[in-house]
Formats: sequence, C-alpha cells, structure tokens
Amino acid sequence: MKTAVVTNIQRYSTHDGDGVRTTIFFKGCPLSCRWCHNPESQDFRKELFFYDNKCKNCGGCIPRCPSGANVLEEGKLCFDRSKCTGCGNCTDWCIYEARELAGKDYTAEQLVKEAKKDRIFYEQSGGGVTLSGGEVMSQDIEILEPLCRGLHREGLSVFIDTCGFAPYEKYEKILPYVDTFLYDIKAMDSAVHKEWTGVDNALILENLKKLSAAGANIYIRIPTIGGVNANEGFMQQVIAFLTENNIHPAQVNLLPYHNYGRNKYASLAKEYDDASMQVPSDEQMEQFKNMFINSGFTKTNIGG
Repeated sequence: MKTAVVTNIQRYSTHDGDGVRTTIFFKGCPLSCRWCHNPESQDFRKELFFYDNKCKNCGGCIPRCPSGANVLEEGKLCFDRSKCTGCGNCTDWCIYEARELAGKDYTAEQLVKEAKKDRIFYEQSGGGVTLSGGEVMSQDIEILEPLCRGLHREGLSVFIDTCGFAPYEKYEKILPYVDTFLYDIKAMDSAVHKEWTGVDNALILENLKKLSAAGANIYIRIPTIGGVNANEGFMQQVIAFLTENNIHPAQVNLLPYHNYGRNKYASLAKEYDDASMQVPSDEQMEQFKNMFINSGFTKTNIGG
C-alpha cells in the first residue's frame, strides 16, 4: 500500500487557514527557500535531528546503528550523517533525547483516521484539515488524491498549502475535494525567485492563473522578508499581476518573516544564513496591507 512521509501532524493550529485546523506536514519540497522554518521538510527522505548539546557521549547508539554512522573518537560521539539511512533505530535507545527522526510513513487511510479525531474542534470553529509541507503537491498523486477524497467524504474542510511548483494535472485531480488553496507568492521576478528558492516562478504563476480560471477558492500568501521582497515595488508587482490576470483571491495574507526555525538547521547539519534577511517593521507591514486594500483587495490581513 502506498505511503507518504509525514514530519508532523499538528493539532489545534490557528495559522494554516480558517478556524482550528489539523495541519499535516509532508516531507519533501522542490524549492529550497533560504528562509524556510521547516528545513526537515525539504528532503524527501527521512532525516535525523542530532542535538549535540544533549548528547552525553555514552555510545549507546553505536551498536544500534546498522550503517555505522556513530563512532566514539577520544570519548566524543561523532555522527557521520552521510552514512545515516534514517532508520531511526538509535532514537529508541537515546535516553538523553539527543536524537529525533524527522519523518514517519502514513497511508491515506491512516491520515484520514488521524484527522477525524479532531472533528469536534472543526465543527465548533469552522476549521478543518490543512495539507502542508514541504510541498504537499509533490507527493504521489496515488496518495494525495485518495487522501483529499477521503477527507471530503468525511465532510471535513480541506485546505492545500502550496508553493505552486507542481504539474497542473495534479491540481486538477484534487480540485473537486479542496475548499481552499493557500497559494504562496514569494517573488515576481524569475531570477530573484530562483536566487532565493532554487527554482524560477514561471510554472507557479501559470498554475495560479489556471486555478483561478477553474474557479478555485484561493488565499494568496506572501512571505514578507526584509532584504528579499519587503518593498513597495514587489507588492505593486503582485497587485498588477493579480489585477491584469483577473485573479480575485478571497484573502491576501502578508506573513512577516521570522527566524524561529534557525535552531533546526544546526541539528540537521545545514547552514542558515539569516544575515541577509530581516524582520519587516510593523509600519512596513501596515503600509503593504494598505497598498492591497486600496487596490481593491479589501480582505488583506497581516498573518493568517
């Protein structure tokens, strides 16, 4: 049976769509945004968080690793990440919680079952289930389509949080089961988009136009980052694109940058260069919000 790798099932979420939601974070993303606060969701493979500050160099993980990724050198535990297969054996034996596996296999049926546990919270708040990542649209359609269909049959609201970088045929297959797409716009200039995310934005913008023409309910989400796109010129470009292509999002959400996920990078042996990215001021965020409102996008919010 087909499975997908999920990094987290976050319950009682209020930042991933309407109401109280259960957000399912899938592992794997075709983008590598330099500000990503979920770096464990970028790689499609399971990965190991190694918290060096918690490790007591006891060596208990060494015999549990079938690939020999752990060795003691002069009393210091050394972890060779290149040998790690993500099996997770060592996590069960680490009493100091210095190791944590990012990624667990789920079938579509298992995910529907997990989501149903929180039905009472959805009913009371107008919430539901948000499929996020990583990039949920990069998952196998043989998992994604039955998952969306199963949630829809249960009467659960389905939101898709997407960067837009996936074949449009995938969006078409799940469109009948999706209530809202939370659609990211990160940069309008293709070269700038590639510099900061690793890919250009041609497919992303084309998919947005197609989804809008198909009648999808869309919330535009703009990660707003000082040094990247927190400027009037970029915001005006977004407004012009939406207007010229007759795209009428139900909401525009401006999401101010934060670096809360920076500590995850060290535990995954990844670098995080936040020197070139800044938190925009409250005044800037209000200015950008007013730009959209004054251009006819009256349901524009900071956050969401």
